[in-house]
Amino acid sequence: MSWYYFRSRNHNRDGGAWGRMTRGMLPLLALQVASEFHRLGHKPPVTAGLLLANTIVYVRPSFLDRLLPTLHEVSFNPHFIIKYGDLKRFFLSPFYHLDDAHLFYNMTSLLWKGIQLETSMDSMEFVSMVAILLGMSQGITLLMARGLLIFFGYERAYYNEFSVGFSGVLFALKVVLNAYSDEYTYVHSMVIPTRYAAWAELILIQVLVPGVSFMGHLGGILAGLLYLKLRSSYRGLDPLSALIRKAFGVVSWPLRFVKNIFNLQRRRISGGGRVGSTQPRFQSGVWRCDTCTYDNSMHDDVCEMCSTPRWGNGFRQVRQSNPSNNNLSVEELRLRRLERFG
Repeated sequence: MSWYYFRSRNHNRDGGAWGRMTRGMLPLLALQVASEFHRLGHKPPVTAGLLLANTIVYVRPSFLDRLLPTLHEVSFNPHFIIKYGDLKRFFLSPFYHLDDAHLFYNMTSLLWKGIQLETSMDSMEFVSMVAILLGMSQGITLLMARGLLIFFGYERAYYNEFSVGFSGVLFALKVVLNAYSDEYTYVHSMVIPTRYAAWAELILIQVLVPGVSFMGHLGGILAGLLYLKLRSSYRGLDPLSALIRKAFGVVSWPLRFVKNIFNLQRRRISGGGRVGSTQPRFQSGVWRCDTCTYDNSMHDDVCEMCSTPRWGNGFRQVRQSNPSNNNLSVEELRLRRLERFG
């Protein structure tokens, strides 16, 4: 679960870093994702989309190779972002990974955290939270690197390093997930309160894997804490979630429109009539039964729904021979319908 950094001299123009690694861990990742989603009743779509997006960017299929920027073009670098306003480095660097192991550990971490968080909240709220945490973690990392340059002159250590990976967002998600937990967890054989696990991992990963970006992980933790603070002080749906819902509503409107057209098809019974319609009683070609309001064809002398004869227009005498039809109770009408239609 690491956000790797590397100097520009280790970094090739074709998008590879230290040479393109083999993809032996990708089938293992696919198997794990399929297994987790298979056992779930509700499949979290946002988590699945994030997994797919990161994997596609890493694999770079031929039909997208020309469209996707290279690793060199999107690596997070505070100097390039601030001096040249290179925002694609700000927003796209989390979706790029160096090798199979980097992608595998980040995506398995995203799988576990995403399933727990998305299934406990609305998917729209989850995608809004991920977008906010991504922007906040990147922004905090950028501000810290700039601050270290201004106040301490740390230019080479943080301001000019290149980094990629989704783990800044993952650290933020870990903070949100464990914020209110009263349980304890194991972190490399140490038992600590779960809500402090992200801080322990920050230190241990830096010690065990020196090639990770301490600043990127710390920015993720601070972003998670800031997000919780803002959410606790804000009641109701956050503005980004509301905007995403409205955008989704606009995009899905044609589909809902077509669906409503099919749902509005009135249910037809036996002949061609309708029950309780607002048509005139003696519309051309149709007469309405006084008992059940079913619209019958003028060619029928008896109501198809309740067997009541038509009166008027020469049929009054037939109606009088069946006076019981005038005062049918609801239960009698229901029994007649059951008898007629089986």
